[in-house]
Amino acid sequence: MKTFEELGVSERIRRAIEELGFVRPMPVQEEVIPYLLGNRNDVIALAQTGTGKTAAFGIPLLQRIDTSRRETQALVLSPTRELCLQITDDIRDFAKYMDGVHVEAVYGGASIEPQIRALKKGVQIVVATPGRLIDLMNRKVAKLDAVRNVVLDEADEMLNMGFSESINTIFERVPEDRNTLLFSATMSREIERIAKGYLHDYKEIVVGSRNEGAENVNHIYYMVNAKDKYLALKRIVDFYPRIFAIIFCRTKVETQEVADKLIRDGYNAESLHGDLSQPQRDLTMQKFRNHLTQLLVATDVAARGLDVEDLTHVINFGLPDDIENYTHRSGRTGRAGKKGTSISIVHSREKQKIRNIEKEIGKQFVREEIPSAEEICKKQLYKVMDQIVKTDVEEEQIAPFIKDINRYFEYIDKEDIIKKIVSLEFGKFLAYYADAPEIEKVLDKKEKRQKPQTDRQKQQNKAQKGYKRLFINLGKNDGFYPGEIMQFLNKHLRGRQAVGHIDLLSTFCYIEVPSEDARKVMRALDGTYYHNRQVRCNDAAHGGGKKPQQQQQPQRNEGWAMRKPRKKR
Repeated sequence: MKTFEELGVSERIRRAIEELGFVRPMPVQEEVIPYLLGNRNDVIALAQTGTGKTAAFGIPLLQRIDTSRRETQALVLSPTRELCLQITDDIRDFAKYMDGVHVEAVYGGASIEPQIRALKKGVQIVVATPGRLIDLMNRKVAKLDAVRNVVLDEADEMLNMGFSESINTIFERVPEDRNTLLFSATMSREIERIAKGYLHDYKEIVVGSRNEGAENVNHIYYMVNAKDKYLALKRIVDFYPRIFAIIFCRTKVETQEVADKLIRDGYNAESLHGDLSQPQRDLTMQKFRNHLTQLLVATDVAARGLDVEDLTHVINFGLPDDIENYTHRSGRTGRAGKKGTSISIVHSREKQKIRNIEKEIGKQFVREEIPSAEEICKKQLYKVMDQIVKTDVEEEQIAPFIKDINRYFEYIDKEDIIKKIVSLEFGKFLAYYADAPEIEKVLDKKEKRQKPQTDRQKQQNKAQKGYKRLFINLGKNDGFYPGEIMQFLNKHLRGRQAVGHIDLLSTFCYIEVPSEDARKVMRALDGTYYHNRQVRCNDAAHGGGKKPQQQQQPQRNEGWAMRKPRKKR
């Protein structure tokens, strides 16, 4: 791997980027920087967000600037205001030790007057959104006659947002003898059209593979019914106690609804969508970038160009229609060599979308089951314990209060104090998941042929020690309540029968009897009648509701009653 010096980067820029922590060039920088330092070298670079793109084009742009001239010599186009500001800040950081360099961001949603004044004073590098730049061009303020380098960052997103005509207009106003660098996550037909129309003998640089998701991103999906999507989202968020994520929704209304529910349920969340004012959006994103907000619920358009460090997860609250949008969503995490996870909460009708995305990005999704209440509580408990153990004690700060603290806890032992601290921090999860609503598992066609038991059913088939669990095809609908069950048993067993736990459902029940009595009870009850209905009684661990082979074919209504339990389980 080469060094920045070997790539031809000047000493002043190297000094600045070393202070920023740049030690070795990233792959995209190693490819692009030397090429862009030349003349008439057009480039298409296919690379994900977070691969070091800004430095790849920002460093050579700065190095080719003639600081003695105040006219615009380089133009960077980006899809959003947020990305404009981010690129501008980065280029200014790279130029820290360069005298006379002026970089300005121009974008919509803000007053145009300060931008006009800045351009009139003279700016060598303009970073712009297409719409605002055209407005400034029409006002004769933005002059592009001396531009020698044009960069389109996240070009695919600009085209998705409808900037195609604006890009055409801008290219018609810049000189022919220029370098053009086009960055894109995917190589779509529109990108190829732009390349053929405005780039000359361009070099295609691919970091990773064409049209693939970020290399360090794991792709996971959970399949649930539509009514359970929010419950599933909560469980997923709870299962990752240190999650820092963007939750993508399809519409502004859905975005606000999900954010409101999360906030109501005590999560550190905020919404980001087009109905918010620009100051509201700026504040929301500033808080998220500074990790003051843990969960950002956003639409695709609002989150475009949002660059946040250390994003652990991207959660798709439903898949987008466009595969490229999925690529952009998942590319927000797993950046700069770090691992990330893209989670999709889908229903059965979206299974084909999963397959289409897999083909496009060349990576396979892993289907996982919604975490159980027990799994979540364990994760949260470990988090609390870890926080307690790793908390730094400020001896000087608490020294004046130690006597009072010791006196207060004098008669409480260590074990009780630990229990109370953990309960205080962990209590809300125990309270919620003690009676949390169940999320029904959605099965594929193959899975339906051999339907697995739910956690509840597995628990139902476990009897207490020394007892056997039996199935009886009578339940609440038959008036078969505990008192009736005991009378029925005593009648057919001619004496009092010991019975453990009774689990009573609508159309059937489970009873526990001492293991040594199990065969006797089954022989005594199976085939008898209760209110003109034939009774079946067998071992719950061996299929429960299955009909014994020797039993005669039941009538239609009895058969329906016997199939019903199997359907519920």
